[in-house]
Amino acid sequence: MEQRVLGRTGREVSVVGLGTWQLGADWGQVREEDALAVLDAAVESGVTFFDTADVYGDGRSEQLIGRFLRERGDADVFVATKMGRRVEQRPEHYTLENFRAWTDRSRTNLGVETLDLVQLHCPPTPVYSSDEVFDALDTLVSEGRIAAYAVSVETCAEALEAIARPGVASVQIILNPFRLKPLQEVLPAAARAGVGIIARVPLASGLLSGRYTRETVFSPDDHRTFNRRGEAFDQGETFSGVDYATGLEAAAEFAGLAPEGATAAQTALRWIIQQPGVTSVIPGARNPEQARANAAAADLAPLPPETLRAVEELYDRRIRAQVHHRW
Repeated sequence: MEQRVLGRTGREVSVVGLGTWQLGADWGQVREEDALAVLDAAVESGVTFFDTADVYGDGRSEQLIGRFLRERGDADVFVATKMGRRVEQRPEHYTLENFRAWTDRSRTNLGVETLDLVQLHCPPTPVYSSDEVFDALDTLVSEGRIAAYAVSVETCAEALEAIARPGVASVQIILNPFRLKPLQEVLPAAARAGVGIIARVPLASGLLSGRYTRETVFSPDDHRTFNRRGEAFDQGETFSGVDYATGLEAAAEFAGLAPEGATAAQTALRWIIQQPGVTSVIPGARNPEQARANAAAADLAPLPPETLRAVEELYDRRIRAQVHHRW
């Protein structure tokens, strides 16, 4: 699989990575043996980048990755984790003392001395303008707890502020055919600064797979049930902030743009991969078949200009009014 340098880390990662939120919590139950099978299928398909967080299953996702890497000694995987969402979201909690405690816990969960990359996990907006926060992150690097640091953001404004910080290695942001705003300023700014872009929620919480209908029922512990209006965390993390009915209609139309032999999900991933400035896209997977299918998107031919224009037109007509001004 194609590898790209992840911004200021200097490390190469696969253009299709694996997001592991599903393996921790909030997507319904995934058995441990099934989670390990997903990790194995991803690596066998060429994936060299896992994205996780200390809050996914309160550490379960990190622990599963740690076990997998111990048992698969030949797996050369770059692991990015996140910190900051296990406490009340207040800027004063973003301190060096807490950073040390949080990263020590992740190091234990993953079974490593030095974390490859730690991302602030969509912190309160004032955190991005705090010199003390970024000084503390620099201290973690100097102490050898982490090799590099980054941010995961909700808004384009937060991304631009983070990109201006000289120590930020990468920015993780929602980017998919239902969320085009990052193309305007964020991706060009990141490219100029040498900052990597990790595209998350690439399938709009599964909408862009085209597999769901009005009759689909998600389990009670799935965020697509309990966070549709932002009841638990930022609404933009669920269906990219698009209301479900509108999303279904737009997804059906998007599926018609898929090239012969490709699924709608693979088409969405291919669209993201070819956006200038993107380093890696991190779809999740609940089973090995999904992990393999996602990885195969890297082998698709670039989408032609007429398809790219059709995606923009679909966004402008059905999606823009709901999301563009918010994130």
